[in-house]
Amino acid sequence: MLLFDGPLAQRGIGVIAPFDLALERELWRWVPAEVSLHLARTPYEPVPVSLRMAELVSTSRHVVAATHDVLHVEPEVVAYLCTSGSFVNGLAAEQALRKVIIDAGAPDAVTTSGALAEVLSALGLRRISVVTPYDADLTARLHEFLAEIGVSTVAGENLGLGSGIWKVSYRTIAEHMLRVDRPDAEAIFVACTNLPTYDLIEPLEAELGKPILTANQLTMWACLRRMGLPVVGPGRWLTDV
Repeated sequence: MLLFDGPLAQRGIGVIAPFDLALERELWRWVPAEVSLHLARTPYEPVPVSLRMAELVSTSRHVVAATHDVLHVEPEVVAYLCTSGSFVNGLAAEQALRKVIIDAGAPDAVTTSGALAEVLSALGLRRISVVTPYDADLTARLHEFLAEIGVSTVAGENLGLGSGIWKVSYRTIAEHMLRVDRPDAEAIFVACTNLPTYDLIEPLEAELGKPILTANQLTMWACLRRMGLPVVGPGRWLTDV
């Protein structure tokens, strides 16, 4: 009789993603082998990426339904994986969004913008540069959110995209990141969980000598931190936080 060990005991993260997320593969690169990601999506909305979309994908009833969709696999934390949906209405709304998830039955909750606030606080960063794929109005809301948490935006650029954000090349993203770098910027943050960034972090941190912070990176960092697990992937400033 053959005996087999395993499978490796899995620990779960529930992920609530907007309907247009196309970077599941990048998400998996941020977690260790014993962690599974269990995704639920908000309903399709026929609008471009905008203030309106950010408000629609963060509607409480959608978040509650998506939380319920992942609870049966017993995740240790549920992440709302959307930068704009978690900053669009300010800090109080981000906190309320986490409460909605917990009230729906999640053992703990994280949002992308909440994770950004946690990291900036943990690293003591108060002046950053920002790159977004959004239009000017939605990008302005991110700057306002940062101001609420006591962080000033030294420089910023936005790509003005209403769709197809996951198709943007690494070269284009890197060019924008280099353009917003300033001597007094303590870090560079790249917004949007649908913008590919994984392979840019290590080389740009080496070149610029400062933290490169990205949406998926920070969301998974916040989840792993709550699970007592080490950071996976590039981003040397987060290793000891």
